[in-house]
Amino acid sequence: MLNAAMLRRGLLTWVSRVGGVLVLFCCSLSLLYVMTCSPPHSDDPPLSHALPRAGSNHPSQGGTRPGMGAGAGGTGGAGVGPAQSGRSPGVQSYQVLLQEREEQHRHHISSLKKEIAQLKEALQERSQQLKGVQESLKRGAGGPAEGQEAGLGSQGGGLGDIQGAKSPQADLQEFLRSQMSKAEVTAGIRLPSEYAVVAFESFTLQRVYQLEMGLTRHPEEKPVRRDKREELGEVLETAMHSLNAPSSPKDSRGAAEKSQSSKVYAPSDFIEGITRTEKDKGTLYELTFRGESSNEFRRLVLFRPFGPLMKVKNERVDTSDVPINIVVPLSRRTDKFKQFMQNFREVCVRQDGRVHLTVVYFGREQMSEVRSTLENTSREVNFKNYTLLQLDEEFSRGRGLDVGARAWTGGNVLLFFCDVDIYFTADFLNSCRLNTQPGKKVFYPVLFSQYNPTLIYGSLEHIPTVEQQLVIKKDTGFWRDFGFGMTCQYRSDFINIGGFDIDIKGWGGEDVHLYRKYVHSNLLVVRAPSRGLFHLWHEKHCADELPPDQYRMCMQSKAMNEASHGQLGMLFFRQEIEAHLRKQKQQHNSSPKKT
Repeated sequence: MLNAAMLRRGLLTWVSRVGGVLVLFCCSLSLLYVMTCSPPHSDDPPLSHALPRAGSNHPSQGGTRPGMGAGAGGTGGAGVGPAQSGRSPGVQSYQVLLQEREEQHRHHISSLKKEIAQLKEALQERSQQLKGVQESLKRGAGGPAEGQEAGLGSQGGGLGDIQGAKSPQADLQEFLRSQMSKAEVTAGIRLPSEYAVVAFESFTLQRVYQLEMGLTRHPEEKPVRRDKREELGEVLETAMHSLNAPSSPKDSRGAAEKSQSSKVYAPSDFIEGITRTEKDKGTLYELTFRGESSNEFRRLVLFRPFGPLMKVKNERVDTSDVPINIVVPLSRRTDKFKQFMQNFREVCVRQDGRVHLTVVYFGREQMSEVRSTLENTSREVNFKNYTLLQLDEEFSRGRGLDVGARAWTGGNVLLFFCDVDIYFTADFLNSCRLNTQPGKKVFYPVLFSQYNPTLIYGSLEHIPTVEQQLVIKKDTGFWRDFGFGMTCQYRSDFINIGGFDIDIKGWGGEDVHLYRKYVHSNLLVVRAPSRGLFHLWHEKHCADELPPDQYRMCMQSKAMNEASHGQLGMLFFRQEIEAHLRKQKQQHNSSPKKT
């Protein structure tokens, strides 16, 4: 027994010692692992301290924004300041990124606030318009006042809410009805003169007969514009539906007529329609169909009212940093180039000051005169922003403009393709900037083309200066709506659209090809008359080497440039007019004088 007890005691002692040794060994291993894997000592806080805590940007939670030190607002979140310049590059770059993101969010929030303010303003304007229309209609109909309506609405409970929900739509309908009552639909109104009459256009299934003939100059034509085709198609479809639809039971007269008539109207029954638009009220349509017999007709009157004005955009446009690169192709004609540079000095250098001039000269003859003119301008008015390019090849306007546009290396500049016989003002340069936008809009102004001043003013002695000739009247010139050579567009749009067709030689055609490219694209083409862009008259020569289509275009342009229709008629009947004047003079001389 004693031996067994001693054996047990010795075994327990050995086990306890072995366990102690194992525990000590494990602790040593753990301590060694910690010492080996721990990072070196640094004064910088761990990276997790630089991360923004949830809600740390909210002032009520005491958080500070990245880029600002912790102040009275609280201590949550680490600040970025000069005292932290000793941090590792990774932490600093991360905090710089946070600052940039914070700034982006601030700008986005600011822009959203501006948009919300604009939307509120637009909503308030629309509410005021509808409210004014509603009150005017109530006053005209002798309806209850606004205060009385409010009282009834408060007593009605849920019914008042329903009426309030329907009021905007009802107000709009009332406004549209008032548009029809103000237009000349059922009765005429007194007009001050014959010039105030709004004429109708007439149309059939295939043709439109118009007084304002537009670019085609056709008094009758198929509706070539898609909006016009769709408009007249919709009107005809609505008329057919109205004729063939079953009559309402409330319309006893219509129901009786429908029961007596079994005719189903087809588009072939349409005879003629007339339409006109009063631009502040709406468009009126009157359509005539064949009836049951040869002397019977059905006439439908439709009216498309115009709604109230809606504000689409209200923005600030800064053009102070928008330079224009004016590209001018040239071959000889140095006298016209000198005249062009006189206008350029005054408008582009003295008044505007944000213009670069690129001249592309073809050939070597008179090249020295062109260079001398540019150098004199540069010296006299301290103008250095010009480029002179020289091409030893046959003149091609499209080729010259293409080379001039692609020669620019200063970024996406606004281009103005111009000719040497063009006169423009500083207001036009602003119009060029305002009506173009890269990737969205190109500007094709319609310039005012001068007639031959010798025919207008009678003789060379009576011709005034160029500046005094720039008068927009029917006897001095015309809107050159068939010309597309003068245009403003950004260089990126010009490159992306494919530029000019440089295979076209000589005069004409290249501008139409470029214009059609833009028309077929998704860019908005702004086409409008420009009061600050003039084509100065010059004698036009149409070369025999031109192809038939170009020669015909050249001759048509030459004929239109000389004088107005009335002035050409006076020239054509000059002999007859002179014979009449001689006869009148003889009769006056032969008549007895009264004493």
